[in-house]
Amino acid sequence: MALPIMDNSQRYGAISRFLHWGMALLFVWQFTSATAHWLFPDTPFEEFFWGTHYTMGVLLLTLVVLRALWALVNVSRRPPSVSVMATLGHLALYGLMIAVPTIALIRQFGSGRSLEVLGITLMSGFEGEEITWMTDLGGLLHGELGWTLLALIAGHILMAILHRKLTHHDVLTRMAR
Repeated sequence: MALPIMDNSQRYGAISRFLHWGMALLFVWQFTSATAHWLFPDTPFEEFFWGTHYTMGVLLLTLVVLRALWALVNVSRRPPSVSVMATLGHLALYGLMIAVPTIALIRQFGSGRSLEVLGITLMSGFEGEEITWMTDLGGLLHGELGWTLLALIAGHILMAILHRKLTHHDVLTRMAR
């Protein structure tokens, strides 16, 4: 039986699943690049992963916007939330998935450096002094909120497992089968 495109009250459809698991893989890559940058500076490992960090961040931001729009299209069809805490957790995930790369884009703009992704110039640089409040915002919050996002992702995974083991709500099958 083919997986339906649209979500339904029992399971998420093919597009929701593609966006979810595709983003999961990109987040693994993104956090690997951040870890490499932090723990293994100036190594081939860091150079390989860190060189993709900006591109993956822009791609993830694009996908999270598409995913949020797709969720709105499917809002009346989606499986119901298992609790208020699950709803709040998902809202926090979405909020951070938007905030973290947006703050990085603000920092990039404020630095005056251009931003090219996949050969497309998203921001042309500028001459002159950097815009300090923008670079300071990114320096203060991008990394910290990124690691907070990782902690929430770990909690998201843990709760899916605990729901299955402790409450017999097999929420994982909504996205995995």
